[in-house]
Amino acid sequence: MPDAGMSTVEYAVGTVVAAAFAAVLYKIVTGGSVVSGLTSLINSALHTSL
Repeated sequence: MPDAGMSTVEYAVGTVVAAAFAAVLYKIVTGGSVVSGLTSLINSALHTSL
């Protein structure tokens, strides 16, 4: 069967793509604007009186 290794290659490519996507998301989330926005949101929630 010439396609015997096909699923292994697909899993390998999928793993590499998932790792690259995770790296991009990590860079976005740990960027300054996201961190400062979350900090601001948490601070405003903590200082809100009901």
